[in-house]
Amino acid sequence: MEGEAMKENAIGKRNSFSSSIGFVLAAAGSAVGLGNIWRFPYLAAKDGGGLFLVVYIILALTFGFTMLITEVAIGRKTKQSALTAYGKLHKKFGWLGGFATLVPFLILPYYCIIGGWVLKYCIAFITGQGGAAAESSYFTTFITGYHEPIIYTVIFLAAVAVVVYIGVNKGIENLSKVLMPILLLFVIAIAIFSLTVKGAEGRTGIDGLKIYLIPNFEGKSFGDIFTVVLDAMGQLFYSISVAMGIMVAYGSYFKDESNLNKSVNQIEIFDTVVAFLAGIMIIPAVFAFLGDEGLQNAGPGLMFVALPKVFQAMGPVGNVVGAVFFVMVFFAALTSAISILEAVVSSIMDKMHWTRKKSTILETVVALVLGVIICLGYNVFYFDCPLPGGKTGQLLDLFDYLSNNIFMPVVAIGTCILVGWLVKPETIISEATKNGEKFRRRGLYVVMIKFIAPILLVALLLGSLGVIK
Repeated sequence: MEGEAMKENAIGKRNSFSSSIGFVLAAAGSAVGLGNIWRFPYLAAKDGGGLFLVVYIILALTFGFTMLITEVAIGRKTKQSALTAYGKLHKKFGWLGGFATLVPFLILPYYCIIGGWVLKYCIAFITGQGGAAAESSYFTTFITGYHEPIIYTVIFLAAVAVVVYIGVNKGIENLSKVLMPILLLFVIAIAIFSLTVKGAEGRTGIDGLKIYLIPNFEGKSFGDIFTVVLDAMGQLFYSISVAMGIMVAYGSYFKDESNLNKSVNQIEIFDTVVAFLAGIMIIPAVFAFLGDEGLQNAGPGLMFVALPKVFQAMGPVGNVVGAVFFVMVFFAALTSAISILEAVVSSIMDKMHWTRKKSTILETVVALVLGVIICLGYNVFYFDCPLPGGKTGQLLDLFDYLSNNIFMPVVAIGTCILVGWLVKPETIISEATKNGEKFRRRGLYVVMIKFIAPILLVALLLGSLGVIK
């Protein structure tokens, strides 16, 4: 283990994924996380069902592809993680690597807290306590507790740290090869089951599927459609793990002889399919049992409040379905959290030339301290933190807002400026075609990285700041 870490830090040598499929599954594991499972279905329900899906798919094939292949290519070309890769491309853009590393640094503590919440619900349903978990006060009572949330956070973070400590091949790649196929099977099984349910007032899963798939333009102004575009683009950040250093780090482990274009396309397909199926898992069942009101629960409310009520309403089989669902969500949370920690650890290793062991232990301890503080934000350190749009939140919401709404768009805008105007798009295109591969979306890529993506990203940032609504 120590020998592998030293090998990773030796000059001219770097650990790598053993195969393209290993890279794809690891990257897909990063992409398929909590944001896909609770945020995608909520946004689809809020933004006109099929309308959101159409916009999302178009953006995934254009904006998503552009940002994803750019970051993977930067990582493979420089053989560096985010903290040092950008500076290696252009000396004046070293600051961008700092911002790109700050994002996963801020996300990891609260992501592990939410992973702990998932673990709590996993255990509740596996042990037959699904009925108790469906009580309206269950979630609030749990997260405002002084000890339980911290304990579950520690357990989840420890599991993540062990995998990253073991290394790229034996840890991240091997786990992804096992968990991702299982996760996909679970998602498909729950999605199919969701379509068969019949809930209150004669509503069925098929009725919910129609809401999910059929575009709804009723009462939609140009401003509303623009909001859908911004929502879909914001969701892409969660979905494909860009602007947070992860894909740069994973790209640095991607072998030179492997087909970069093909692998990026596979990640796109895998992630989009799972996001689409997540909607089928959740929207039909929630609509069948809770109606339109149930679909309006965003974020934690959808997964930890609305869905347990749905499982309870299913009767005896609900406990089994709930257990399978939360085990699946746990796998998704685990693989994503692993990639978040790896982004920080690899950056420390490249910048400080430390071993993987030392880097992992340091970042785990820091994440644990911050995680405990954020957990206590629901009791000891509770206060109403002001957020844009007249909203308030706690420490977790503040960390989430800063990382996802401010720093991620800044990183993405900086990346577009760097690649589109300074080192030029051909830098990425040549890296993606170094083995003679074809770059079929060359024209699209150039236009997106230079013009369209920066404009959309600035609009997203201004929207996050409350400047435009």
